[in-house]
Amino acid sequence: MAFRPATVEDLPAIVALLADDPLGAPREANLDPLPKAYHDAFARMQQQPGNDLIVAVDQDSVIQGCLQLTITAGLARQGLIRATIEGVRIAKAHRGTGLGTRLFEHAIGLAKAAGCGMIQLTTDSQRTEAHGFYTRLGFTPSHVGMKLTLSPHDAPEQTRIRHG
Repeated sequence: MAFRPATVEDLPAIVALLADDPLGAPREANLDPLPKAYHDAFARMQQQPGNDLIVAVDQDSVIQGCLQLTITAGLARQGLIRATIEGVRIAKAHRGTGLGTRLFEHAIGLAKAAGCGMIQLTTDSQRTEAHGFYTRLGFTPSHVGMKLTLSPHDAPEQTRIRHG
């Protein structure tokens, strides 16, 4: 396996991975052609330094895993730079083969190279098998995460963040 930044050509395979489980299936639109929203989101990610989509590709250049790695500067913890890992998926045929561990090792190396002093990740509370995997990698369940789903139309026009 090789690890590399995703390209726009990789989007259909990445969305297919994101949609290939009971939690992802209702959230994603794994259609052909791929909805424009995915292309727009990828373009915004490309414009944001430190926001990378990493893919694991086999010898035939088929994507077998992915994750999003975001580097964030902050003031807390005396200005600690942190990385966030989310959107982790490994193709069903490669689960339990060590691919996920190698993908995380690659991402951790990138975070260290960016000067990060901490890596945090998000994982759905229903993904108990994934929780065990993350614990084996050394992650600890130290915080409780919460989400508030917003519609992009909730914010007044003058306060919306502009990308691109």
